[in-house]
Parts: sequence; structure tokens; C-alpha cells
Amino acid sequence: MNYSSDSAAIDGLVEKYNALDQEIEKVIVGQKDVVKKLLISIFSNGHCLLVGVPGLAKTLLVNTIAEALGLQFNRIQFTPDLMPSDIIGSEILDEQRSFKFIKGPLFANLILADEINRTPPKTQSALLEAMQEKAVTTAGKRYPLDLPFFVLATQNPIEQEGTYPLPEAQLDRFMFNIWLDYPEYQDELTIVKATTTDYQTTVNKVMDGEQILFFQKLIRKMPITDNVLEYAVKLASSTRPGTAHASELVNNYLSWGAGPRASQYLVIGAKTHAAISGKYSPDIEDVKAVAEPILRHRIVKNYKAEADGYTIEKIIDSLVNF
Repeated sequence: MNYSSDSAAIDGLVEKYNALDQEIEKVIVGQKDVVKKLLISIFSNGHCLLVGVPGLAKTLLVNTIAEALGLQFNRIQFTPDLMPSDIIGSEILDEQRSFKFIKGPLFANLILADEINRTPPKTQSALLEAMQEKAVTTAGKRYPLDLPFFVLATQNPIEQEGTYPLPEAQLDRFMFNIWLDYPEYQDELTIVKATTTDYQTTVNKVMDGEQILFFQKLIRKMPITDNVLEYAVKLASSTRPGTAHASELVNNYLSWGAGPRASQYLVIGAKTHAAISGKYSPDIEDVKAVAEPILRHRIVKNYKAEADGYTIEKIIDSLVNF
């Protein structure tokens, strides 16, 4: 990528982001905020957990993003009988009577892990290694995955029977926990009109994997002032009950707070939010903009919060706007 300076490269990112947004909008009606957060996680080199009821076009959304980004896309339907070898791949004995590794569906750039909480911990842990190490291990041999590599996992918040809740260590690997809600009435009208005819929409490729890797490195190089860095770390530490920065609200209503990975994601997420907004350095408003989806799955409320009607979102809002 040939840009005369980092500031020119950020201007180029804004241009690419706006083009991406327009292409995705051809297929995905509404859900602007969800699309924005998904793209922020991709440019931040983070993974995403999408939580929403069935029928909200989660699969279509991820597929459309993969098309616009020019990435290889695989969808894995997680089920109770899914084994690690079903997603990683396995060794077979070929015609020459030697072992040959056949790659599984994890070997793609963008993975949609559909209903991730419906598969046993053994398979969840295999995905965890891929998410953290960008590699898989089988028969004692390590196989690196192609970069860029992202996991966008979905969960149904309603039906929990027969599910395996994700362990905290795996939840912590997801940069964002994004809630998908029902579409607005006008948006739903537009969706139904567009999907009940034979009209086909073409999504054009806006970027490729090499450009994504370039912009990921560019975002990490962005300067950040000490006061913004301190605000991000203080916000994460303020969620930990019984510590110096914890408020009375946190001490009363939270059992556990966010760890240091939350501070890291708040900073990198703020940088990405600033970059796609055309700013050359993030400010406190950029940290606030990404705080909720980063903290939502990293703090645990207690029974008192349940009794007093305090939601996780309400607690985060009070901390951000303290």
C-alpha cells in the first residue's frame, strides 16, 4: 500500500470503510451500529460474539462482510456431537501408505461459529487455540492459519437447554459482545420487500486480506495521549469490586470485574474507532464508544443487582458517564 504518510493512510482507511459500509448496506438493512462494531473488531484484529434470536440475518451479515472484504469464508454449525477433528481437520492414510493432513473448515480467513455454545468443551477448546494462537495442533504438529483470521461466533440468548456455556477464559478472547435486536418497523418492511422478489444484489469486493493486515498495523501505530490511556485503564479497573477505583455501585452490584485484556481492547478499539472517524489520535469519546461491547461479557453482576433491576448495560453506562 503506497501512502505518503500515516495520516494519508488513515484518510485512505476512512475512504475504504465508507465504501465497505455502502456495499454491506446493499444487503443488510439497518443494523448500522452492529456493522460498525463488527468492522471495528476486524480492523482491531479481534474476534466477535454476536448474541441474538434466530432469524436476524447473522449468517447473511457475516457472509456479506466476507464478500466485501474479499476473504475466504467458512460457516461451522456447532452441534453437541461435533468433535475437534471436525473443525481442525485430521490425518488420513493416503494411497502411498503415508499420513496426510486434510485441513478442516477452520482454515479460512473468516469463520462463522454458529451457535458456539451448543458444542462440548473439548471442541470449544480447539477453537480457543485457533483464536488465541492463530494456529491449530493435531497429532503433535502445529499448523499456522492463514492471516487475517477472525472468528465471529453466534449465540441464541433464549433457548439454553442442552447448551455448554462458554468458559470465562474463552469469553475473554472475544473483543466484542454485540447484541443484535429486532429491526425497526420501516427496516423490516424494506427487508421483506427486497427478499420476497427474484432481485439479486451483487456485493463488490472493496478490500483484500493484505490491505486489512496493513490497516491493522497502521492502527496499532496510532499515537495515544497519556490521559486517554489512563482513562481506558481506569475504566476497566473501576469494574473490579473491592479495588481502589471501584465505586459504591460496583461494590454493591458486581461479583467480578474485567481483566487487563479489557484495558488492551479499550485502547485498540478506541484507536480503530478514531481511525474510521478520520481522527489521527483517539480521545476519551472513542473509548466510551467501544466500552459497552468490550465490558458486557467481562463483568459479572450479583444477586443484589438482579433483585434491584440493574442490568449489565446500566452498570456500564453509569461507569462510562461517571
